[in-house]
Amino acid sequence: MLNPYTWLSPAGTGARLSIFIFHRVLPAVDPLLPDEIDVERFDRVVGFIARRFHVLPLAQAVQRLQQGTLPAAPACITFDDGYTDNLTLATPVLRRHGVSATFFIATGYTGGGRMWNDTVIEAVRQAPAGELDWREFGLGVQPVGDAASRVTAYRAALRGLKYLALEERVARTQAIGARHGLPAVSDLMMSVEQLRALRDAGMDIGGHTVSHPILARVSDAVAAREIGEGREQLTQWLGEAPTLFAYPNGVPGGDYGPRDVALVRKAGFAAAVSTAPGTASSGVDVYQLPRFTPWDTTMMRFGLRCAMNLMQAPAARVPDEVAA
Repeated sequence: MLNPYTWLSPAGTGARLSIFIFHRVLPAVDPLLPDEIDVERFDRVVGFIARRFHVLPLAQAVQRLQQGTLPAAPACITFDDGYTDNLTLATPVLRRHGVSATFFIATGYTGGGRMWNDTVIEAVRQAPAGELDWREFGLGVQPVGDAASRVTAYRAALRGLKYLALEERVARTQAIGARHGLPAVSDLMMSVEQLRALRDAGMDIGGHTVSHPILARVSDAVAAREIGEGREQLTQWLGEAPTLFAYPNGVPGGDYGPRDVALVRKAGFAAAVSTAPGTASSGVDVYQLPRFTPWDTTMMRFGLRCAMNLMQAPAARVPDEVAA
């Protein structure tokens, strides 16, 4: 059977590396999390990728990209943040299909933490039907009832909070969680022992800062500390320094800039990934590798989107000469 991806991405210097990005894998479809994939669909997606692409560990793919020796239709699978379901649900699927992935960990949430966006989502989930009045948090009033209205409500709140100063965002989301009775400790994110189990299962682990700030919105000192301390913490826990990094949120020029690219390099990372769509080809800045995941629910559309991603022009990025 003809594989169009090998034609679109031939081996060698003409190869175009597709890097897929995921966050969570859910045990079942959750109407409040329409952008997250459930384990049944994840199994279909990974099976498709494993059959149609040559899946490589990201570190190896970066090395071969620089050497011009990538196989035809190369691909990597990545996860951001460090959710427990990455180990309990995603890893068994990956191993069943004979592929590995790189998991980028925001270390400040490891072992009982909960990311700010999840606090907002779970608070909306807990809110009684009617009006959700979050004016005291600067977020206005939203109607909540069915799943669709709750998704609309928390997305509006996330937009209102995402680009606040880090301390202010933390303070507001903690107050929101307290208002709706969310426990301070959560099992949503992996523990240190689970990170080690993930590594021992053949998966790679990379840096993703400590507290997942928008790097472009913090000072030089805070950005350097977030990048460097996250790497040091993973090194202490795992006994080896991570070589790969993912920019939080990851939009070039908006969520990170030339300073942050330079800080990642200075911290000792060998490569980094963004969330700009597209593929990585010869001459790409390995500190700004593009990533994407088609959100389509049918495999036909998923496959078409993969082909379209291979055909598009290289993703926009911070200029190499500025970042150097």
